[in-house]
Amino acid sequence: MPEPPDARIVPAVPPARPVRVGAGEKLRTARLPGLTLTVRSRRPVRDGLPPALYVHGLGGSSQNWSLLMEPLADRLDSEALDLPGFGDSPPPDDGDYSIAGHARAVIRYLDASGRGPVHLVGNSMGATVSTRVAALRPDLVRTLTLVSPALPELRPQRTAIPTGLLAIPGVTRLFTRLTKDWDAERRTREVMALTYGDPGRVSAENFALAVEEFERRLALPYFWDALTRSARGLVDSYTLGGQHSMWRQAERVLAPTLLVYGMRDQLVSFRVARRAGAAFRDSRLLTLVDAGHVAMMEYPEAVAQGMRELLDDVAGREGREGREYGGRRGDPDEWVAPVPGVDGSGAARG
Repeated sequence: MPEPPDARIVPAVPPARPVRVGAGEKLRTARLPGLTLTVRSRRPVRDGLPPALYVHGLGGSSQNWSLLMEPLADRLDSEALDLPGFGDSPPPDDGDYSIAGHARAVIRYLDASGRGPVHLVGNSMGATVSTRVAALRPDLVRTLTLVSPALPELRPQRTAIPTGLLAIPGVTRLFTRLTKDWDAERRTREVMALTYGDPGRVSAENFALAVEEFERRLALPYFWDALTRSARGLVDSYTLGGQHSMWRQAERVLAPTLLVYGMRDQLVSFRVARRAGAAFRDSRLLTLVDAGHVAMMEYPEAVAQGMRELLDDVAGREGREGREYGGRRGDPDEWVAPVPGVDGSGAARG
C-alpha cells in the first residue's frame, strides 16, 4: 500500500553528535508515521540516472556504502538507508526489529519517496531484508544485488556462531559485562577481524573514522537493544517454514540478481552460493577470492564492476524485450573477479 499523504521527506535535523558525511554526500531525514529514517545520498554525475537504494547489515549503517556509491555515481542516483535503530535512525515506534519489520521500513520509504523501481543493494542482514522486499513488492525492485546475503545455512561456520548467539536472551548482557574494559578501538579491531578478509587493507585514516563512529554508537542508549533484537529477528527468519521461509522468498524474486560472495567470509559460507544461485531464478555469481563479509568496503571497484555488468545486461534486455525480464532456474552465470594479488584469468561459467 502506498504511504498516506502525511508521509513526507523532510530536511535532516542535526543530531547531538554529528554523523560523518563524506565529500559529495548529503544526509536527510524521512519522517513517516511511527518511523524516522536517515538517508545518505551521493549526487550523480548527471541528472536522470536510475535510482538505487542500499541497505546495510547487522551493526552497520549507511556509511558502509560510501566507497561503493562513489564509483557508481556515473551510473546510478544512489541513496543508502540507516535502518531503524542503526546509524543515525532512531528506533521504530513499534519496536519491531524483525526482518519483516525492517523490510516494511524499506518498502514504506520507497512508497513515500516515489523512487521505485530501484536497483536494490543489500549486505548480510540487509541482503535478507532486500530479498524479502523484492519478493513482496517486485514493482519496487528493478535489479537486486546481494553482498554476502545472510540466508539460512544448515551448518553455519563456527566463526559465525558467536554473532548468532546475540539472539539468545541474556547473552548480550553477559557479553557487555565481559567486555566492559574494551574501548572503541578494541571493539573496532574485533569487528574488522571478523568482517574483513584482510583488516590490514584498512587505512589508518579510515580506521580512525571507524573508531569515532563506534564511539558515537556506543553512547546511544538503544545501541545494544537494536543490535540484539535485530540479531534475534534474523535468526527467527531462519526458522520460518512454508511460503515464509527465506529460500521460498528467494524463489519468488523476479528481478535480475547479482550474488556477491567473498571466499574469506567468516560469517556467510561460500558453500551456500550454489544454492542461492539455484534459488534466485535470474542470477549471476561474483566471487571475490580475497574478500570477507563486506566486499563493498574492501573491493568497491570490483563490486561496482559487477553491478555495471548487471546494469548493462538489464538495459540490453529492456531494449530487446520492452522491460520484460526473462529468467531461468539452475546454476547462475559465474565469474571470479580479478582483485589485487589475485589471478582473475580463470573466468568460468557455472
